[in-house]
Amino acid sequence: MSFPIALQLYSVREDMAADFEGTVKAVKEMGYDGVEFAGLFDKDPKYVKQLLADIGLVPISAHVPYYDMLNDPEAALLPYAEIGCEYVAVPYLTEECRPGTDGFTATVEGVRKIAEAAKKLGIQLLYHNHDFEFVKLDGKYALDVLYDSINEDLLKTELDTCWVNVGGEDPADYIIKYSNRAPVVHLKDFYMSKKGKPEKLYKLIGIDDNEESEEEEKAFEFRPVGYGMQDFKKILDACEKAGSKWVVVEQDEPSMDKFPLECAKMSIDYLKEILK
Repeated sequence: MSFPIALQLYSVREDMAADFEGTVKAVKEMGYDGVEFAGLFDKDPKYVKQLLADIGLVPISAHVPYYDMLNDPEAALLPYAEIGCEYVAVPYLTEECRPGTDGFTATVEGVRKIAEAAKKLGIQLLYHNHDFEFVKLDGKYALDVLYDSINEDLLKTELDTCWVNVGGEDPADYIIKYSNRAPVVHLKDFYMSKKGKPEKLYKLIGIDDNEESEEEEKAFEFRPVGYGMQDFKKILDACEKAGSKWVVVEQDEPSMDKFPLECAKMSIDYLKEILK
């Protein structure tokens, strides 16, 4: 079993902002094969494309804000087409767009519109889930409703294994469920106490501005891959069976008293060991 491994650069976003070139070079030196973007930090796409070619990293994908793509798909997507990204993902939905609100029907159609625009630019659109898609709509998970509503030629999955698990499902089973529609899988590890997920979970990824208590903060923690609660041997086996092309390490916040780049190194070292 062998997969090319990428790093979602959101994991090291402060390093990227401080030293774009030095950070991507460090990512390559760790042993990563590719990168997934979360913004270009005002860098020209042509510069980024050449830099990655010189370093030897594949620009596989990018997370681009939903409203940016919806409001002007070509402007939002074209830089990543120029860089050579095969995929772009809808990374996150703000509350008014989510399942369980009146806005979700419009969101499905918005994702379809973005997918069609991406296809014209030679980009495959993915959808990157969190846990809020694991609410039932007429007896079916909203995540499945989304995928059932849009043809798989237009929209494929980028299953985030942490959020699938937090949402109450087995990540490996969900990857198998979307066999041949799961080209890119996010490998994300975490620790969660027996109390379950804290109420203000998204504060932990810098989105919810409300303060969470110290107790809540300790109830959930992102971890380097292999240092939390996930069964990655089972997950990787599922990726192989499902025909996945890339696995992507993502850690929203550093932990274990490590810096983000240290966490990224711990993750790739663990994966290289179990993929031998």
